[in-house]
Amino acid sequence: MLWRALKELPLEGTHFRRQAPIGSYVVDFFCPAKRLIIELDGGHHNDDGTAEHDRERQLWLEREGYRVVRFWNSEVTADLSAVLERIYTELYGSRDAEAAPLKHLRRR
Repeated sequence: MLWRALKELPLEGTHFRRQAPIGSYVVDFFCPAKRLIIELDGGHHNDDGTAEHDRERQLWLEREGYRVVRFWNSEVTADLSAVLERIYTELYGSRDAEAAPLKHLRRR
């Protein structure tokens, strides 16, 4: 559901990849131009072992310069509009900001 919505975002230059490899991890959704990672979590992410793994993974990604935003699966199904609004804010700084074309700059 979220993947379809991200592909339909009417924002020029906003490009998300799905199941993108970063280091030894695979992230759910990734916008290279903003180094923004979107993660979707199901109920099993409440388990102690899984939650600890998620924390370590997120800390590594953040040390590498990525921003990680997490949503519960139930948030996506209950209020997709609110989730998309949060993603827009992460991309452009505020809900009222004008969408500007994003360009992916490769790191060397």
